[in-house]
Amino acid sequence: MLQIKDISKQYKTGDFVQKALDHVSLTLRDNEFVAILGPSGSGKTTLLNIIGGLDRYDDGDLVINGTSTSKYKDRDWDSYRNHTVGFVFQSYNLIPHQTILSNVELALTISGVSRKSRRQRAVEALKKVGLGEHINKKPNQLSGGQMQRVAIARALVNDPSIVLADEPTGALDSETSVQIMDLLKEVAQDRLVVMVTHNPELAHQYANRIVELKDGVIRGDSRPVEAEETGDEKPAVHRTMGKASMSFATAVALSFNNLKSKKARTILTSFAGSIGIIGIALILSVSTGVNRYIADIQKETLTSYPIEINEQTFDMNKIMDTAQASADARKNDSGKHRTGIYPDDSSIKGASSMTSGITTNNLSPFKKFLDKPGNDVCKYVGDVGIQYSYAPKFSVFTHDSKDTLVDVDGVKVGGPQGMQSAASTIAGLNSSSGDISSLQSKQMAMLTGKTDANKAPDAFAEIMPGEHADKQPISSVIRDNYRMVKGHWPKASDQVVLVLDKNNQMPLTQVYELGLLPAADYNDMMNRLNSGEKVKTDTKRIDYSKAMNQSLTLLPAADQYVKGSDGRYKYVGNDADQIGKLMDSGSAVKLKVVGVIRADANAKTTPLAPGIGYTRMLTNQLIDHAKSSEIVAAQQADRTHNILNGMTFAPSDDATKAANAKAYVASLPVSDQANMAKTLMTQAPGGMGAASANQSADVTKQRAAAAAAAGNAAVASNPQEAIAGMGEQQVAQAFSNYLATAPENVLVSIYNQYVSTGTYSGNLADFGVIGRDAPSSIKIYADSFDAKNDIEDAIKRYNDGAKKKDRIVYTDYAGLMMNSVTTIINVITYVLIAFVAVSLVVSSIMIGIITYISVLERTKEIGILRAMGASKHNVSTVFNAETGIIGLCAGVIGIVVTLILIVPGNAVMHHFMGTDQVNAALPLTGAIVLIVLSVVLTLIGGLIPSRKAAKQDPATALRTE
Repeated sequence: MLQIKDISKQYKTGDFVQKALDHVSLTLRDNEFVAILGPSGSGKTTLLNIIGGLDRYDDGDLVINGTSTSKYKDRDWDSYRNHTVGFVFQSYNLIPHQTILSNVELALTISGVSRKSRRQRAVEALKKVGLGEHINKKPNQLSGGQMQRVAIARALVNDPSIVLADEPTGALDSETSVQIMDLLKEVAQDRLVVMVTHNPELAHQYANRIVELKDGVIRGDSRPVEAEETGDEKPAVHRTMGKASMSFATAVALSFNNLKSKKARTILTSFAGSIGIIGIALILSVSTGVNRYIADIQKETLTSYPIEINEQTFDMNKIMDTAQASADARKNDSGKHRTGIYPDDSSIKGASSMTSGITTNNLSPFKKFLDKPGNDVCKYVGDVGIQYSYAPKFSVFTHDSKDTLVDVDGVKVGGPQGMQSAASTIAGLNSSSGDISSLQSKQMAMLTGKTDANKAPDAFAEIMPGEHADKQPISSVIRDNYRMVKGHWPKASDQVVLVLDKNNQMPLTQVYELGLLPAADYNDMMNRLNSGEKVKTDTKRIDYSKAMNQSLTLLPAADQYVKGSDGRYKYVGNDADQIGKLMDSGSAVKLKVVGVIRADANAKTTPLAPGIGYTRMLTNQLIDHAKSSEIVAAQQADRTHNILNGMTFAPSDDATKAANAKAYVASLPVSDQANMAKTLMTQAPGGMGAASANQSADVTKQRAAAAAAAGNAAVASNPQEAIAGMGEQQVAQAFSNYLATAPENVLVSIYNQYVSTGTYSGNLADFGVIGRDAPSSIKIYADSFDAKNDIEDAIKRYNDGAKKKDRIVYTDYAGLMMNSVTTIINVITYVLIAFVAVSLVVSSIMIGIITYISVLERTKEIGILRAMGASKHNVSTVFNAETGIIGLCAGVIGIVVTLILIVPGNAVMHHFMGTDQVNAALPLTGAIVLIVLSVVLTLIGGLIPSRKAAKQDPATALRTE
C-alpha cells in the first residue's frame, strides 16, 4: 500500500512561486493500474516523480507499506528507487552507447547482482517483451516501440513493486501504443502501475482507476481506497529498503563504452594529454642512459681505483691541510710592511708534512671487523667485493738463450744491479698498470729509506681472485678485461700467465728479466746508457710459444738462506753457484707459463701490469711453506738473538753493543772490512764516536796502535797517505787487530753507525712469514660513488670506535675525480622535468574541460542512472572512471611514442656525441610511474566536473535534451 499524505510541492524561480502540488492525499493499492489524467501543468509528472523518489516533497509524507519517507536521505531514496520502483519514460531514456541487454542489466548491477545472474534475468525480461533476438543491438538500431519495450523490460527486471510510466505512448503510433498498453496492463496484474497520460481513451480502456489532477489538486478518483481496505493502519515508521551500489567495474564499463562511441575525440584528447608525458619520458630516458653510462664509468673507475688501505700510506688529508694552511698564511701576510730578509720555510714544512704524513695502518683488527657478517661496510660493497692482498717473498730465476743464470728482478745474478735500477724505475713509472699502490710504495721507500728485503720481483703480480678464491681463482673483472690469446687460465698453484698490454707489449727490461733476450745484451745496453751513449734496443717480435716454454724457477725467501758450520744462516740470493743448487732442490717451485693474456682493446680496467700473473693458490702455498721452513723454526726457537749473525736484538747495554760490533765486523768480507777501516781511520779525531773532545788523544793512540799492529807506524802520523799504500788484506788485518783491543766507546760508536741487529719480527718478515689476519693491503670495491661514500662513512664510524693505533688512514683517489658528476646530471634532469611538467598541468586542465563537456553531453544519462537507484557517488565514479581511462590512454600513448622516438633519438645522440656508449632507455619503473602520474593528474583535472555531475537533480536531468 502506497500512501500520499497531504503532500505539497512548489517551485521557486526568482520571486515567482509555482505550486505544483497543493496538499495532495492519495492511497494506491498494491496491484492496480492507476492512470493520472490532467492538463499540462496540473502536477501529474511532479506527483509521479515524488512517488518515484526523483523529486522531494516540501510538506506531508510518502508512506510505502508502513515505511515513512519523511526522514529519508539521498542514499535511502537511491535504495528505494533501485529496489521498489521501475520507470518507463515517454522518450525511453535508454543509454545510447550500451546494448539493450546492458541497458536492462543496469538496474541489477546497481543492486549488486552477480554478472551471471543479472545477464540471465535481463535476457528473460527481454524475452517477455518480445525482444529476445535483439539483445546485442544498440538502441538506435530499434524502432520506437521496441525501445519502449526495452524500457519496460528494464523497469521490470529488478522485480519492483511499483512501476511508474510517464506518457509511455506519447511518442508512439496508435498500433504500437496499443501493444505497449497491453503489456502494461499485463504487468499491473501483480503490482502497482501508475501511468501519467494525456490520452483519456487509453486511460479509460486499460486502467482500472482514473485519478484526475488539476492545478495541483485531485479533482476526481474513479476508485478511491475505502477505509475498510486499509484495515488497522499502524503509524508509519522510518526504515531503509536495502542498499544500492554500482560496482567500479560497471562505472568503468559505462565510461569505456561512452569513450568508444567517441573514438576520434578520445584519441585526440589522450594524445594531447600525452605530450607532457612524452617530454618527461624522453628526458628521463636520456637521463637514465647518461646515468647508466656514468654508473658503468663509476664501476670501471672504482674497479681501477678502489678504496685501498695499505700497511703504510700517506695521510693526504694531513698533507693537504698543511699545504692549505701555508697558502692561507701567505695570503694573509702579503709582506708589504717587511723591511728585512725573512727566510721562507714553506719547502721545509712541505717536506716535513710529507714525512710526517706517512702513516702505518694496523690492518689486523680492521680485517677482523670486515670479516664479521653484517658489518657496516659489507652492505655497500660492489660485485668485486673486498680483496685482501698479501706480499709473499720470493725470487724467480731462469736461464737465457746463452744459459746465463738470470734473476727475474735484476737480470744477471751477481751482475751490475745498480746499473739496472734507473732503467727499471723508468719502466715501472711508465707502466700501463693502474695500480697506484706500487708507485706509492716506491715513493714511500724514497722518503723513509726503508727497503723491503726479499720482496717478490716487480714483474710478478697476483691475479685478482673471485669472491671465493678457492673456487674462483680468477676474478670476473680480469676475465672481462683481458683476452686469452694463447693457452688457458691457471688452474694450479704452479701455473702462471704472461700479461701483455693492449698493444701486445711489455717493458723491454722485463723481456730481459724473463730471459727471453740474452742478459749480456742487457748489461751492454745498461753500460752504454749509463755512459751517456745512444743505445740500440732489440724490439723484434717474440713468439708466444717461446715465452710459454721459458723455464721459471721460484725460490721462497726462506729457502735462500743456507745454514753454515757456525750454526748461523747466510743469505745466498746473490751467489750464482748456490742459487743453481737451490733451483734443483725440492723446495724450488717450477713455474709453468700456461697462457698469454692481453688487455682488451675496450677495457677500462686493467689492474694487471705487463709481466707475470700468478694466483692466490701460489700465495697460499708460499705462506704455508714459510711457516713450516727450517729457518723460521730456528728463529722462533730463539727470540732474542738474530740467527743470521748471532747478535742480540735491540741490545740495551753498551757491552752487548760492543760485542755485536766485533761480531758484525768479523762477519764482513775482507773488502768491506777494509772499506770500513779506511773510513774510520781518515776521520778527524773523535770522529769514531768518541764521547768528547778530551778523548781525541786516546783515539789518536788507538789509531797508532792499529797502524803499529799492521806494521806501518806512518799511519799514525799521516793516515790517508799510509792507508793509500796498503792492500785490502793489510788494512782489514790491521782493523781486526785494532778492534780486538779497542775501547768500548769506540765499538759502541761503530755499532751505532754501522750495525743493525734487526728485529725478531723483521727477520720473520724477511723470511716470508705472513699472517693471514694481517694483509699487506685491503681493497674495497664499490659499484657507485654513492656506495663508496657510504663505505667511507662506515670506515669513519669504525675509526670513531677504534683505538688510536688501530684507526685507518687512506687516500680516496677516485673521489677526487668524479664524486659530483652524478649529482650534476640528476640536478639537470630535475630542472628539465620541472619545465616539462608545466605541460602536464595544462593537459590536466584541458582534460577537466573535456570532462565538463562530457557531463553536459551525458546529463540525461545521469538522470537515467539516478532513476535506477545510482547514488551521487556512483555518478561521480562513472565520470572519474572516464577521466581515469583518458589518463591511462594518455600515459600509454606517451610511453609508446617515447619508446618509438628513442630509436632515432639514440642514433642522433651517437652521431653528435661521437660514442655509442650512451643509450637513452626508459626504465620500466619510470614508465609505470609516468602512467600512474598521468592517471592521477587527469583524475584531479576531472574532479570538479565529476562533482558537478553528481549534484545533478535526477528529475531535471531526465528532462534535458
